[in-house]
Amino acid sequence: MITITTAAPEQLAIVQQIAYATWPHTFGSILSPKQIDYMLKMMYDLDVLTESVEKKNVVFLLANVDGVFGGFAGYELHYKKEPVSKLHKIYVLPSMQGKNVGQALMSEVERISREAGMEKLSLNVNRDNKAAGFYERNGFTKTGEEDIDIGDGFFMNDAIMTKKL
Repeated sequence: MITITTAAPEQLAIVQQIAYATWPHTFGSILSPKQIDYMLKMMYDLDVLTESVEKKNVVFLLANVDGVFGGFAGYELHYKKEPVSKLHKIYVLPSMQGKNVGQALMSEVERISREAGMEKLSLNVNRDNKAAGFYERNGFTKTGEEDIDIGDGFFMNDAIMTKKL
């Protein structure tokens, strides 16, 4: 059974642990080990996660699968002061993939977004990430691309995907 809950501040370390366990599997064939390490530190340092929650209105959801935290999602309502929910992050442990954990997280973000009156759900995904197929199966369409300079000579080469709610 999958249970989705909002992460308490003291549970942000779980988000960090899942990211560190998931990223090498997810991005190992797309990004260099140096870029993966750089991005993990940039995005998943506990201070960065705390600031995301406290100052940027990001909410983290945790998926508990039979007593084990198997994935998380981070979203923001009213992204850029628009009726848009932004899915900033969604990751599932490799051992939990294929068990509907990502689907449960996505469904919960969509439910919360609809209840909050959001008209669209938006996300960025690395253009070479096979997760793009998951998003397409969930009704997202590619609406653009962007290359984001994240420093140290690294870029995020993303597709922008949106879904009408």
